[in-house]
Amino acid sequence: MEKAPNNTLLNEIMALKNVSLSDMRAKYQEVCGEAGSNSKNRIYLWRKIAFRLQEREYGGLPETAQSRLHELIEKYEPVNNKTLRPETTPEEKCSRKAMSRDKRLPIPGAIIRKEYKGRMLEVRVLDKGFEFENKPYKTLSAIAKTITGAHWNGFLFFAQ
Repeated sequence: MEKAPNNTLLNEIMALKNVSLSDMRAKYQEVCGEAGSNSKNRIYLWRKIAFRLQEREYGGLPETAQSRLHELIEKYEPVNNKTLRPETTPEEKCSRKAMSRDKRLPIPGAIIRKEYKGRMLEVRVLDKGFEFENKPYKTLSAIAKTITGAHWNGFLFFAQ
């Protein structure tokens, strides 16, 4: 059964929007129990504090939901899913080839999609490079330049 909203908690969270950055950092340390955040981003700190206060008041995710969430991440999240990446030996891990692949990229075979000016763009990630409209490209930036005619950082252009 879901608890009714707590007006005292809501008032406490909303009052945090008006405190100084140093007071917000102190509250973060008090509420989150961490050594404190070096962040100067007030919105980030406010959200983290608000989340933790609500978690204390209403409870966090049940263990079954947390375990199911981790299960789904392991199975379906392609960017960080190490089980889908090819096996490497310790020698290969230290080689220049293994270290040259950018960790921000999805695994080879994944499709990066972006809608641009009413057109759906699809880029296939290859072992070495990318494929766009059946043409190979070395970088996402090269594809972005082909599409727009101007230089773009490929990661920024294709960011969702």
